[in-house]
This record gives sequence, structure tokens and C-alpha cells, in this order.
Amino acid sequence: MRIYLANRLREVLLNGTFIANTNFKAQIEHTTFEEATHQIANLNTIALLTFHINYYLQGVNDVFEGGDLIIKDKFSFDMPSLQNENDWTQLKQIFLNQAERFIQNVEQFNEDELNQPFANEKYGSLQRNIDAMIEHCYYHLGQVVLIRKLIKDNYKIQ
Repeated sequence: MRIYLANRLREVLLNGTFIANTNFKAQIEHTTFEEATHQIANLNTIALLTFHINYYLQGVNDVFEGGDLIIKDKFSFDMPSLQNENDWTQLKQIFLNQAERFIQNVEQFNEDELNQPFANEKYGSLQRNIDAMIEHCYYHLGQVVLIRKLIKDNYKIQ
């Protein structure tokens, strides 16, 4: 199961095309700072969605590695202001590093550990939380794809 889950994570985060015909890395790696920070109506920006997923990857990674669960939903969109292409490049690299770290952590679990509680019994098992991360990533990946299309088609940002 751990290898199956790790492969599903790779699919949505780094290199897959089976479910959505794309993945987060493919969507953000050639997205410019201008595109990533372009606000359309009241939609989240691509940069903010990248930050949001990274926030959860990092927080759950910390738990996987023996730390406490300190992340809070109310802070998951509190992205520091990005000022330039360099800031965006750094966010993308941090995101990709956290994604790799998350997948490696999942690969390290044994099958029995996947049934253990995640941080607190009220959050369910590790496997349930890994499945939730996969679903959460696909949800926001869909948003990123649509926002990119809107920007490219309607706003002609180059």
C-alpha cells in the first residue's frame, strides 16, 4: 500500500499524467511570476495555491518525521508577499523539495504504520491522511489548470 500511495503522490505532484493529464510540477515549472501572482476576480492565485499545498506537505512531513502537528487550516493561505521572479522560483523549489520529502516519507512507512493514528486518533490513520493529501492536491491542481487557462486565454500574459 505504501508504494501505491507514493506512486499516487508522484502522479499528482511530480510526474504523472494518468488522472489529470498533468501534475503540479508541470503546471508551475514554466509559470512566470506574473502569471503565478495574477489575480482573476476573487480566485486564488497560482502562487497562493502552490503555497497552500506546500504548507500542508511541510506540516505533515514534520509529523511523519516525529514532530508535532502544528499547522492550522486558518494559516494555510497566509503566504508572504512575493516580490519578484526569484521569490516565485524559491517557492516552487521549496514546494518540489517538500513533495519529494513527502513521497520519501510515505515510502518509508511499513504497512502496519499506515494503520496507526495520525498525530491524534481524531484525525484517523496515516493512510487516511495520505489519501486526503492526494485528493487535496488534485482538487487544487484542477484550480491551477483552470486559472492558467484563464490567464493565457483571456489576459495574454506572456
